[in-house]
Amino acid sequence: MVPRVYVDTSVFGGCLEAEFRTPSNRLLAACERGALRLVISEMTIAELEAAPDEVRGILRQVPTDEVELLLVTPEADELAAAYLADGAIGARMRADALHIAAATIARVDVLVSWNFRHIVNLQRIHAYNSVNLKRGYPLLEIRTPREVVPHE
Repeated sequence: MVPRVYVDTSVFGGCLEAEFRTPSNRLLAACERGALRLVISEMTIAELEAAPDEVRGILRQVPTDEVELLLVTPEADELAAAYLADGAIGARMRADALHIAAATIARVDVLVSWNFRHIVNLQRIHAYNSVNLKRGYPLLEIRTPREVVPHE
């Protein structure tokens, strides 16, 4: 079975930044060739709409049959609110909480991000997963693209 990888907006932006370019592009190339299943949410689409044209165009490179789109459901809203209530993340970062919630509910294999402050952060990962376990959801694996796609 092909691993399902939830990608947040930072990975698309990372394709254009020197520090993150190679691993971000490797990840998306693996999705393009079907080695990984690209999973995004309505949140990702909304955030990309506000991004520069160059960043928006990156998603268009992945064939649509290789992309799974998640809706932001009331269940995701409720789980995101639980992350906020538990102090896993601050109220101003609700969008990040929704990324985590959507990926958790969809039971993806891994969420991939370059957002070290609010997502790929060991303390926060533990806090998100604590809420997940309390509410009967599985642990969510959270990594950077560098950790998900092997070096070629």
